[in-house]
Amino acid sequence: MPTSWKAPTESLTTNVLGQLNLFEACRRSGISPRIQIACSSEEYGMVYEDELPIKETNPLRPLSPYAVSKVAQDMLAYQYWMSYKTDVVRTRGFNHEGPRRGPVFVASDFAKQIADIERGQKAPVIHVGNLEARRDFTDVRDMVKAYWLALEKCAGGEVYNICSGKAWRIRDVLDLLLTMTRVKIEVREDAARLRPSDVPVLLGDYSKFHAATGWDPTIPFETTLADMLDYWRRAEPARVPV
Repeated sequence: MPTSWKAPTESLTTNVLGQLNLFEACRRSGISPRIQIACSSEEYGMVYEDELPIKETNPLRPLSPYAVSKVAQDMLAYQYWMSYKTDVVRTRGFNHEGPRRGPVFVASDFAKQIADIERGQKAPVIHVGNLEARRDFTDVRDMVKAYWLALEKCAGGEVYNICSGKAWRIRDVLDLLLTMTRVKIEVREDAARLRPSDVPVLLGDYSKFHAATGWDPTIPFETTLADMLDYWRRAEPARVPV
């Protein structure tokens, strides 16, 4: 999450203390709702090629303030399950994209830039950060179904990867989006978009989650990107999410 580099304190306090307050409110009021904690593949951080695909047992080596906050949320949920039997399921969602996704995320940022160029709102240049990173993308509509199934079928206290099992190089994501426009666009690296440290590869194994729920992703990522670009083409600039 790029915002966490600019606001590390807010990332930690919002994610960790917000979750803690929720857990304590449930515990002290004597209620026991089923809670799903949406953790992140960013927790794995520095993953080596011989560790791919990533299982839930992989070491956690976070490389951003956001990732650290997610590790804390993950471990806090485990602690409350062990200490108080708080009915919590932990999911480690890998990258997910779809229509209405804010442009602070890489694929949606590319799609919005293309749509703005097509409308003549910006010069025909796409500004990019690190294009060599590889990410495991799932359509957000499949991801939401997975979260629901996690609550219905997964075991309390356990952790599950949710992903597609396929990694895309960010450069290939951009190249695919560029095939969806007739406008000739220059790609230019922007130093401001490079992070102090970046996770080189995230490629997940969701076999544990599949065994528990029967879930598989159903929407091809090519469709996700086409739907996202179509959304930005139709979006009114004043109503664009921030």
